[in-house]
Amino acid sequence: MASALGPKKELGQHWLRDPEILAEIAEAAELGKSDVVLEIGPGLGTLTSRLLARAQRVVAVEFDGGLARKLPGQFPGKNLEVINEDILQFDLNQLPKGYKVVANVPYYITSKIVEKLMTAENKPSLAVLLVQKEVAQRIAAEPGEMSILAVSTQLFAQAELDIEVPRQFFTPLPKVDSQVVVLRTRTEPPVASEDQKDFFRIVKAGFSAKRKKLRSSLSGGLGISKDAAEQLLKKADISPDARAEDLAIADWQRILKEWRAR
Repeated sequence: MASALGPKKELGQHWLRDPEILAEIAEAAELGKSDVVLEIGPGLGTLTSRLLARAQRVVAVEFDGGLARKLPGQFPGKNLEVINEDILQFDLNQLPKGYKVVANVPYYITSKIVEKLMTAENKPSLAVLLVQKEVAQRIAAEPGEMSILAVSTQLFAQAELDIEVPRQFFTPLPKVDSQVVVLRTRTEPPVASEDQKDFFRIVKAGFSAKRKKLRSSLSGGLGISKDAAEQLLKKADISPDARAEDLAIADWQRILKEWRAR
């Protein structure tokens, strides 16, 4: 049985201790001496020490009470604030504008954390997330391999893939490899806030039927005939035979424009 401070399977905890990889993750955050960093799930503090060396202040949000109690004592005299809370309940408005995020994210809540950061009133200027490799590649996908996760992330940030971290560098050994994805928040999303509800209605309709052509998925998702869906796509200069994963954000914007103009 794991000790009180051992990795807890139910929290998706996997410790990363390799100094070179930890240094590369911290480097990816492009930290300066005036930066405030939100670290999600600091765990044993192996990454925290590198962030403290580079940034002005680190706010570490840790769900595990035992780890949260132990962490401050590891860094006496450092500008570290440890908060024992679920990151999904944490108020990001507590942080200064332009803060940065660095996190080794538990696989099971990756999409919820990305959604929280990207849709927050006070978004980070930059987020460096170590996630499941497959998820990192989905987030940073290009047309041809897009998903709702890719569209909803890239609407608010530029997504870039960084270093891969093979599973053997973690304790306990996870079933999959990990990769760093870097999200650079857009100052102005290409879709205005008042249009985003309708935009995502169109996107979700397009992705509602996997592997089906857009003509069919939009018809079912929007409750319109296939002929109407085909005309909508043609007016938006998109092939009715295309699939949702083929479309860039600009394509969805054109569909939204034509749908509203009906």
